[in-house]
Amino acid sequence: MSTETNILTILGESIKPGEHKEVNFVVANLHTSSPVNVPIIIERSKKPGPTVLFTAGIHGDEVNGVEIVRQLIAKGINKPKSGTIICMPIINIFGFINLKREFPDGRDLNRVFPGSKNGSLASRVAHKLITEVVPHVDYVMDFHTGGSGRFNAPQLRIAKANKQLYGLAKVFGAPFVLYSKNLNKSFRNTCYKLGKPLLLFEGGKSFYIDDIVTNSGVNGAKRVLHHLGMLSSKFKVSTPKKECVFIEESKWIRAKFSGMFKASVKINAKLEKGDLLGNITDPYGKMNYFVKADHSGYIINVNQSPVVYQGDALFHITTKL
Repeated sequence: MSTETNILTILGESIKPGEHKEVNFVVANLHTSSPVNVPIIIERSKKPGPTVLFTAGIHGDEVNGVEIVRQLIAKGINKPKSGTIICMPIINIFGFINLKREFPDGRDLNRVFPGSKNGSLASRVAHKLITEVVPHVDYVMDFHTGGSGRFNAPQLRIAKANKQLYGLAKVFGAPFVLYSKNLNKSFRNTCYKLGKPLLLFEGGKSFYIDDIVTNSGVNGAKRVLHHLGMLSSKFKVSTPKKECVFIEESKWIRAKFSGMFKASVKINAKLEKGDLLGNITDPYGKMNYFVKADHSGYIINVNQSPVVYQGDALFHITTKL
Protein backbone atom coordinates (compact mmCIF):
# COMPACT_ATOMS: atom_id res chain seq x y z
CA MET A 1 0.00 0.00 0.00
CA SER A 2 1.45 3.34 -1.00
CA THR A 3 1.84 6.20 1.44
CA GLU A 4 1.35 9.76 0.36
CA THR A 5 3.81 12.13 1.87
CA ASN A 6 4.78 13.93 -1.32
CA ILE A 7 3.47 15.46 -4.52
CA LEU A 8 1.37 13.31 -6.85
CA THR A 9 1.98 14.02 -10.54
CA ILE A 10 -0.64 12.83 -13.05
CA LEU A 11 -0.80 13.89 -16.71
CA GLY A 12 1.71 16.65 -16.05
CA GLU A 13 -0.25 18.13 -13.15
CA SER A 14 1.05 18.14 -9.58
CA ILE A 15 -1.28 17.69 -6.63
CA LYS A 16 -0.06 18.18 -3.08
CA PRO A 17 -1.51 16.42 -0.03
CA GLY A 18 -4.72 18.21 1.00
CA GLU A 19 -5.33 19.61 -2.50
CA HIS A 20 -8.19 19.22 -4.99
CA LYS A 21 -7.54 19.37 -8.71
CA GLU A 22 -9.26 18.59 -12.00
CA VAL A 23 -6.84 17.17 -14.55
CA ASN A 24 -7.78 17.00 -18.22
CA PHE A 25 -7.46 13.59 -19.88
CA VAL A 26 -6.92 14.56 -23.53
CA VAL A 27 -6.29 12.12 -26.37
CA ALA A 28 -7.86 13.58 -29.53
CA ASN A 29 -10.30 16.24 -30.68
CA LEU A 30 -13.67 15.54 -32.28
CA HIS A 31 -13.80 15.29 -36.08
CA THR A 32 -15.01 18.92 -36.06
CA SER A 33 -11.67 19.92 -34.45
CA SER A 34 -13.59 20.77 -31.27
CA PRO A 35 -11.58 19.91 -28.14
CA VAL A 36 -12.90 17.22 -25.81
CA ASN A 37 -12.40 17.88 -22.12
CA VAL A 38 -12.47 14.73 -20.02
CA PRO A 39 -11.92 15.80 -16.39
CA ILE A 40 -10.26 13.54 -13.88
CA ILE A 41 -11.29 14.69 -10.40
CA ILE A 42 -8.56 14.19 -7.81
CA GLU A 43 -9.05 14.70 -4.07
CA ARG A 44 -6.14 14.29 -1.66
CA SER A 45 -6.16 14.22 2.11
CA LYS A 46 -3.31 15.64 4.16
CA LYS A 47 -3.27 12.30 5.97
CA PRO A 48 -1.38 9.49 4.19
CA GLY A 49 -3.31 6.48 2.92
CA PRO A 50 -4.07 4.40 -0.16
CA THR A 51 -5.06 5.72 -3.57
CA VAL A 52 -8.38 4.53 -5.01
CA LEU A 53 -9.48 5.00 -8.63
CA PHE A 54 -13.19 5.05 -9.54
CA THR A 55 -13.91 4.59 -13.25
CA ALA A 56 -17.01 4.33 -15.43
CA GLY A 57 -18.04 4.82 -19.02
CA ILE A 58 -15.59 2.40 -20.63
CA HIS A 59 -18.61 1.68 -22.80
CA GLY A 60 -20.30 4.89 -23.92
CA ASP A 61 -23.88 3.62 -23.53
CA GLU A 62 -23.47 2.45 -19.92
CA VAL A 63 -24.85 5.55 -18.23
CA ASN A 64 -25.75 3.90 -14.91
CA GLY A 65 -22.07 3.45 -14.07
CA VAL A 66 -21.44 7.09 -14.93
CA GLU A 67 -24.24 8.08 -12.56
CA ILE A 68 -22.68 6.12 -9.70
CA VAL A 69 -19.33 7.91 -10.00
CA ARG A 70 -21.15 11.23 -10.49
CA GLN A 71 -22.93 10.72 -7.18
CA LEU A 72 -19.67 9.90 -5.42
CA ILE A 73 -18.39 13.30 -6.55
CA ALA A 74 -21.61 15.30 -6.06
CA LYS A 75 -22.11 14.01 -2.49
CA GLY A 76 -18.48 14.57 -1.53
CA ILE A 77 -17.85 10.89 -0.88
CA ASN A 78 -14.72 11.27 -3.00
CA LYS A 79 -13.15 13.61 -0.43
CA PRO A 80 -11.10 11.21 1.70
CA LYS A 81 -10.12 11.57 5.32
CA SER A 82 -6.90 9.78 4.36
CA GLY A 83 -5.21 8.94 1.09
CA THR A 84 -6.30 9.95 -2.40
CA ILE A 85 -9.43 9.35 -4.48
CA ILE A 86 -9.34 9.71 -8.26
CA CYS A 87 -12.62 9.77 -10.21
CA MET A 88 -12.99 9.23 -13.96
CA PRO A 89 -16.77 9.22 -14.60
CA ILE A 90 -16.44 8.83 -18.38
CA ILE A 91 -13.47 7.10 -20.00
CA ASN A 92 -15.01 6.60 -23.45
CA ILE A 93 -16.16 10.19 -23.95
CA PHE A 94 -16.43 9.66 -27.71
CA GLY A 95 -18.95 6.83 -27.27
CA PHE A 96 -20.77 8.72 -24.51
CA ILE A 97 -21.32 11.75 -26.77
CA ASN A 98 -23.07 9.49 -29.30
CA LEU A 99 -24.51 7.07 -26.69
CA LYS A 100 -22.75 4.19 -28.43
CA ARG A 101 -20.92 1.33 -26.77
CA GLU A 102 -17.85 1.49 -28.98
CA PHE A 103 -15.43 4.17 -30.11
CA PRO A 104 -15.99 5.93 -33.44
CA ASP A 105 -13.53 3.46 -34.99
CA GLY A 106 -15.87 0.62 -34.00
CA ARG A 107 -13.54 -0.81 -31.37
CA ASP A 108 -14.57 -1.92 -27.90
CA LEU A 109 -12.26 -0.11 -25.49
CA ASN A 110 -12.47 -3.02 -23.05
CA ARG A 111 -10.85 -5.33 -25.60
CA VAL A 112 -7.77 -3.27 -26.53
CA PHE A 113 -5.90 -2.91 -23.22
CA PRO A 114 -3.09 -2.19 -22.47
CA GLY A 115 -3.27 -0.25 -25.72
CA SER A 116 -0.65 1.42 -27.82
CA LYS A 117 0.69 4.98 -28.04
CA ASN A 118 0.50 4.88 -31.84
CA GLY A 119 -2.50 2.59 -32.29
CA SER A 120 -6.20 3.21 -32.94
CA LEU A 121 -8.10 5.90 -31.06
CA ALA A 122 -9.43 3.36 -28.55
CA SER A 123 -5.95 1.85 -28.15
CA ARG A 124 -4.45 5.28 -27.45
CA VAL A 125 -7.01 5.99 -24.73
CA ALA A 126 -6.30 2.60 -23.13
CA HIS A 127 -2.54 3.23 -23.28
CA LYS A 128 -2.83 6.66 -21.69
CA LEU A 129 -5.02 5.33 -18.87
CA ILE A 130 -2.68 2.43 -18.15
CA THR A 131 0.59 4.35 -18.36
CA GLU A 132 -0.34 7.71 -16.85
CA VAL A 133 -3.11 7.06 -14.30
CA VAL A 134 -3.19 3.43 -13.14
CA PRO A 135 0.47 3.30 -11.96
CA HIS A 136 -0.40 5.84 -9.23
CA VAL A 137 -3.27 3.85 -7.66
CA ASP A 138 -3.59 0.98 -5.18
CA TYR A 139 -7.21 -0.07 -5.84
CA VAL A 140 -9.67 0.28 -8.73
CA MET A 141 -13.48 0.14 -8.78
CA ASP A 142 -14.84 0.02 -12.33
CA PHE A 143 -18.60 0.50 -12.86
CA HIS A 144 -20.42 -1.10 -15.80
CA THR A 145 -24.01 -1.65 -16.95
CA GLY A 146 -25.80 -4.56 -18.64
CA GLY A 147 -26.31 -4.74 -22.39
CA SER A 148 -29.13 -3.10 -24.30
CA GLY A 149 -32.48 -4.46 -23.12
CA ARG A 150 -30.93 -6.93 -20.65
CA PHE A 151 -31.08 -5.82 -17.02
CA ASN A 152 -28.31 -7.05 -14.72
CA ALA A 153 -28.88 -7.50 -11.01
CA PRO A 154 -26.31 -5.46 -9.07
CA GLN A 155 -23.26 -7.71 -8.99
CA LEU A 156 -19.50 -7.80 -8.73
CA ARG A 157 -17.33 -9.89 -11.02
CA ILE A 158 -14.03 -11.23 -9.77
CA ALA A 159 -11.67 -14.04 -10.66
CA LYS A 160 -11.91 -17.09 -8.44
CA ALA A 161 -9.17 -17.90 -5.90
CA ASN A 162 -8.16 -14.25 -5.43
CA LYS A 163 -8.33 -13.85 -1.64
CA GLN A 164 -7.83 -10.08 -1.71
CA LEU A 165 -10.68 -9.47 -4.15
CA TYR A 166 -12.87 -11.97 -2.29
CA GLY A 167 -12.41 -9.96 0.90
CA LEU A 168 -13.08 -6.64 -0.81
CA ALA A 169 -16.16 -8.09 -2.54
CA LYS A 170 -17.62 -9.15 0.82
CA VAL A 171 -16.99 -5.64 2.15
CA PHE A 172 -18.63 -4.04 -0.93
CA GLY A 173 -21.80 -6.02 -0.22
CA ALA A 174 -23.45 -6.30 -3.65
CA PRO A 175 -26.34 -8.82 -3.77
CA PHE A 176 -24.27 -11.15 -5.98
CA VAL A 177 -20.61 -11.87 -6.72
CA LEU A 178 -20.09 -13.73 -9.98
CA TYR A 179 -16.84 -15.62 -10.42
CA SER A 180 -15.62 -14.91 -13.96
CA LYS A 181 -12.27 -15.21 -15.66
CA ASN A 182 -10.31 -12.10 -16.57
CA LEU A 183 -10.87 -11.54 -20.28
CA ASN A 184 -7.85 -11.03 -22.48
CA LYS A 185 -7.11 -7.37 -23.29
CA SER A 186 -9.70 -6.12 -20.79
CA PHE A 187 -9.12 -3.32 -18.29
CA ARG A 188 -9.62 -5.78 -15.44
CA ASN A 189 -7.04 -8.27 -16.76
CA THR A 190 -4.50 -5.53 -17.41
CA CYS A 191 -4.89 -4.18 -13.88
CA TYR A 192 -4.49 -7.72 -12.55
CA LYS A 193 -1.18 -8.11 -14.42
CA LEU A 194 -0.04 -4.80 -12.95
CA GLY A 195 -0.90 -5.92 -9.44
CA LYS A 196 -3.78 -3.46 -9.06
CA PRO A 197 -6.84 -5.09 -7.40
CA LEU A 198 -9.98 -4.21 -9.40
CA LEU A 199 -13.62 -4.72 -8.43
CA LEU A 200 -15.86 -4.75 -11.50
CA PHE A 201 -19.47 -3.76 -10.77
CA GLU A 202 -22.32 -4.57 -13.16
CA GLY A 203 -25.90 -3.39 -12.77
CA GLY A 204 -28.95 -2.28 -14.73
CA LYS A 205 -29.10 -1.92 -18.51
CA SER A 206 -27.76 0.46 -21.15
CA PHE A 207 -29.41 3.86 -21.71
CA TYR A 208 -31.13 3.65 -18.32
CA ILE A 209 -30.45 4.90 -14.80
CA ASP A 210 -31.93 2.73 -12.05
CA ASP A 211 -32.06 4.00 -8.46
CA ILE A 212 -31.69 0.56 -6.84
CA VAL A 213 -28.62 -0.26 -8.93
CA THR A 214 -27.14 3.18 -8.38
CA ASN A 215 -27.64 2.95 -4.62
CA SER A 216 -26.02 -0.48 -4.58
CA GLY A 217 -22.93 0.91 -6.34
CA VAL A 218 -22.66 4.03 -4.18
CA ASN A 219 -23.20 2.16 -0.90
CA GLY A 220 -20.69 -0.49 -1.91
CA ALA A 221 -18.07 2.14 -2.70
CA LYS A 222 -18.67 3.76 0.70
CA ARG A 223 -18.20 0.43 2.48
CA VAL A 224 -14.88 -0.21 0.75
CA LEU A 225 -13.65 3.31 1.49
CA HIS A 226 -14.68 2.86 5.13
CA HIS A 227 -12.84 -0.47 5.22
CA LEU A 228 -9.70 1.26 3.92
CA GLY A 229 -10.01 4.04 6.52
CA MET A 230 -10.73 6.67 3.84
CA LEU A 231 -14.42 7.52 4.23
CA SER A 232 -15.24 10.82 5.89
CA SER A 233 -16.91 10.40 9.29
CA LYS A 234 -19.90 12.47 8.12
CA PHE A 235 -21.08 9.56 5.96
CA LYS A 236 -22.94 6.59 7.39
CA VAL A 237 -22.15 3.08 6.22
CA SER A 238 -25.16 0.84 5.74
CA THR A 239 -25.21 -2.90 6.32
CA PRO A 240 -26.38 -4.92 3.28
CA LYS A 241 -29.93 -6.23 3.69
CA LYS A 242 -28.76 -9.72 2.73
CA GLU A 243 -25.39 -11.41 2.69
CA CYS A 244 -23.96 -11.45 -0.84
CA VAL A 245 -24.35 -14.66 -2.82
CA PHE A 246 -21.19 -15.97 -4.50
CA ILE A 247 -21.95 -17.58 -7.86
CA GLU A 248 -19.71 -20.22 -9.43
CA GLU A 249 -21.85 -21.16 -12.44
CA SER A 250 -24.91 -19.84 -14.26
CA LYS A 251 -26.97 -20.59 -17.34
CA TRP A 252 -29.00 -18.61 -19.87
CA ILE A 253 -32.58 -19.59 -20.69
CA ARG A 254 -33.23 -18.76 -24.33
CA ALA A 255 -36.37 -18.08 -26.35
CA LYS A 256 -37.81 -21.12 -28.12
CA PHE A 257 -40.02 -18.89 -30.28
CA SER A 258 -39.91 -15.40 -31.75
CA GLY A 259 -42.58 -12.98 -30.63
CA MET A 260 -43.62 -10.39 -28.07
CA PHE A 261 -42.05 -11.07 -24.70
CA LYS A 262 -42.98 -10.16 -21.15
CA ALA A 263 -41.14 -11.29 -18.03
CA SER A 264 -43.23 -12.01 -14.93
CA VAL A 265 -40.46 -12.42 -12.34
CA LYS A 266 -38.28 -9.83 -10.67
CA ILE A 267 -34.52 -9.54 -10.77
CA ASN A 268 -32.71 -11.07 -7.75
CA ALA A 269 -35.58 -13.54 -7.18
CA LYS A 270 -34.84 -17.11 -6.09
CA LEU A 271 -36.66 -19.66 -8.23
CA GLU A 272 -37.51 -23.31 -8.15
CA LYS A 273 -37.55 -25.61 -11.17
CA GLY A 274 -40.85 -25.26 -13.02
CA ASP A 275 -41.63 -21.72 -11.83
CA LEU A 276 -43.22 -19.42 -14.42
CA LEU A 277 -40.77 -16.79 -15.70
CA GLY A 278 -42.72 -15.04 -18.44
CA ASN A 279 -44.48 -15.60 -21.74
CA ILE A 280 -43.98 -15.14 -25.47
CA THR A 281 -46.97 -14.24 -27.62
CA ASP A 282 -47.55 -13.35 -31.27
CA PRO A 283 -49.14 -10.05 -32.40
CA TYR A 284 -52.27 -11.86 -33.62
CA GLY A 285 -53.30 -13.59 -30.40
CA LYS A 286 -52.81 -17.12 -31.72
CA MET A 287 -49.87 -18.15 -29.55
CA ASN A 288 -49.05 -17.86 -25.87
CA TYR A 289 -45.92 -19.77 -24.85
CA PHE A 290 -45.08 -19.90 -21.16
CA VAL A 291 -41.39 -19.72 -20.26
CA LYS A 292 -40.58 -21.81 -17.19
CA ALA A 293 -37.45 -22.35 -15.14
CA ASP A 294 -35.67 -25.59 -16.07
CA HIS A 295 -33.62 -25.49 -12.85
CA SER A 296 -33.54 -23.77 -9.48
CA GLY A 297 -31.43 -20.66 -8.77
CA TYR A 298 -31.31 -16.88 -8.54
CA ILE A 299 -32.19 -14.63 -11.48
CA ILE A 300 -29.26 -12.31 -12.14
CA ASN A 301 -30.30 -10.96 -15.56
CA VAL A 302 -33.67 -10.39 -17.24
CA ASN A 303 -34.29 -9.48 -20.87
CA GLN A 304 -36.63 -6.47 -20.83
CA SER A 305 -36.99 -6.16 -24.61
CA PRO A 306 -40.64 -6.27 -25.73
CA VAL A 307 -39.77 -8.26 -28.87
CA VAL A 308 -37.48 -11.29 -28.98
CA TYR A 309 -36.29 -13.76 -31.59
CA GLN A 310 -35.81 -17.48 -31.31
CA GLY A 311 -32.53 -18.12 -29.50
CA ASP A 312 -32.39 -14.76 -27.74
CA ALA A 313 -31.20 -14.84 -24.12
CA LEU A 314 -34.16 -14.24 -21.78
CA PHE A 315 -33.00 -15.04 -18.25
CA HIS A 316 -29.62 -15.62 -16.63
CA ILE A 317 -30.04 -18.00 -13.69
CA THR A 318 -27.47 -19.37 -11.27
CA THR A 319 -26.82 -23.10 -11.34
CA LYS A 320 -24.08 -23.51 -8.72
CA LEU A 321 -23.41 -21.39 -5.63
